[in-house]
Amino acid sequence: MSFVRRGGGGGGGAGATRGGRGEARGGRGGGGRGVGGRGRGAGDRQPAERPKREAILDLIKFQDEQIRVKFAGGREIVGILKGYDQLMNLVLDEVSEILHDAEGRATDQSRELGLVVARGPVLLLISPQGEEIENPFTTGGNANE
Repeated sequence: MSFVRRGGGGGGGAGATRGGRGEARGGRGGGGRGVGGRGRGAGDRQPAERPKREAILDLIKFQDEQIRVKFAGGREIVGILKGYDQLMNLVLDEVSEILHDAEGRATDQSRELGLVVARGPVLLLISPQGEEIENPFTTGGNANE
């Protein structure tokens, strides 16, 4: 007793019109992928024009100015911003690293690094150096008056 069908008898071969998987089944031809395997009509579509992505933070006003940068991991540097990109990668010149003590507090010591490229994903804080903002909570007397 054999369960394997061999040709002829009853249809069901690969190219049969009754239940087979050949071209006679629905007329898709090639699994519905169209010409070149790119899907239906993919060759006719033009890529959608996307508006240019703008940076979250506009650093142009700090170009050629001294800034302070804090990194994930605790390091802190001060340098002159020379350039940046959409990913917030920074190019800084005349950079000095502010050294910290064992407890993580900044000390008066620093070391000169020169030209630095800082990767955007590890930046925590970017602030202008030398620009001091007055604290509204410590000036002007009592708030209850």
